[in-house]
Amino acid sequence: MAYDPALSKSYSQQELKKLGSVVLFVCFLMALTFRTVLKQPDSSAPDLFGLDSLAAIFSPPDPSEPDSKAPLIRNLSSWKSDVLEITGDIRIHGPSSTVFVASTSPWPTASSIYPYARKGDKYIMDRFVTRWQISPQPPPKLPKCHRWLLAPAVLFSGGGYSGNHFHDFTDILIPLYLTAKQFNRDVHLLVADPRREWLQKYKLVLGKLSRHVSIDVSGSEKSVLCFGRAVLGLRAHKEFGIDPSQTPHYTMAGFRGFMRATFSLPRAVGPPLAAGPRPRMLIISRVANRFLTNEDEVANGARGLGFEVDVGETRWNVTETSRQVNTYDVLVGVHGAGLANMVFLPEGGVVLQIIPFGADLWAKPYFGRPTREMGLKYLEYEVGLNESSLLGKYPADSEVYRDPGAVYEKGFFHFHAVYLKDQNVTLDFSRFKEVLIRAYELCL
Repeated sequence: MAYDPALSKSYSQQELKKLGSVVLFVCFLMALTFRTVLKQPDSSAPDLFGLDSLAAIFSPPDPSEPDSKAPLIRNLSSWKSDVLEITGDIRIHGPSSTVFVASTSPWPTASSIYPYARKGDKYIMDRFVTRWQISPQPPPKLPKCHRWLLAPAVLFSGGGYSGNHFHDFTDILIPLYLTAKQFNRDVHLLVADPRREWLQKYKLVLGKLSRHVSIDVSGSEKSVLCFGRAVLGLRAHKEFGIDPSQTPHYTMAGFRGFMRATFSLPRAVGPPLAAGPRPRMLIISRVANRFLTNEDEVANGARGLGFEVDVGETRWNVTETSRQVNTYDVLVGVHGAGLANMVFLPEGGVVLQIIPFGADLWAKPYFGRPTREMGLKYLEYEVGLNESSLLGKYPADSEVYRDPGAVYEKGFFHFHAVYLKDQNVTLDFSRFKEVLIRAYELCL
């Protein structure tokens, strides 16, 4: 490049000094900004520089800084789950099930937590969910960081009732959606009590919520993981549902949209069928208990009313199940976990729950309210004693027949053993037919 003397002469010596000062100041600001970004543990900003890989090179925040001495704690607990969100110097050690937090002040909340969204169920929490200790410590006494991760963490248990399709949704997947979606996939999912088959089953869902590999903090991960922000436990509003009036103001319709996107389901809305093909019905077959003994008769009767009917069990492979259920307009089943697959029906689909004798007070809330929140239509059929295998098993004046509520008051396990575990159903089709006709009308 040629030297231009005119350019040099256009600036006085004093002006050149001023210009140099400005350049130095700008460079200082840029360096300071870059350093701040590198040291910022919050992941609300996008990872523009591949900071996860740089984290091993740059030091974590200095524990002597004021922020590490005064963690910010938000109690997000509800009747269904205990949840703490902590911002500060957080160090998680899986083998001891301990969350260390830099703090020189008295700890203002509980010193332990069960990170599973079923806190009223003492039986399952004590046996199948690990209790995590929260240990506030002065910065010099904190365990040494082995890995410093810049994205925030969500710690939850994959134990409890996981493996039961209904509980997979109500205790883990919906609460995880409520808790982790806000981070736009830049979050580390720390799974305690993991069951390998469960992690494999919902691998796509976990991957949709986080771009990072899920971390097994109860097994393979032995190191001390360090974060600037962590959520311990999962937000939960109610059984198999979301309350839009509560933070973070999501909806079940939004959750269904998330699941459709996760599994690439083609039908968002069921098409009008008045002039189109026959409405498609799936009757969920059960084999262990609450078995529909005359399901062939019911299926043939439904075909006679104009339905295209399939009978089958839902598969373990949730990808296959979601795509199967998404092709139907009506989902029929005796009360049980398989009905949770309603989340994969197109909007406007119909759910028909067959309620076993004596189980109406228990069964109705589980699937009745959620269907309406999902944009689905709900029907139910209450089984009469003459349709139940319980008839003849007990004396004629037994409270099992007279007062199911009294049986329930003896405890859930007793109630479950009588009405849910030990009962099969033989439908009176002449009576059930009326509900099927209504289901057909709802498809038009």
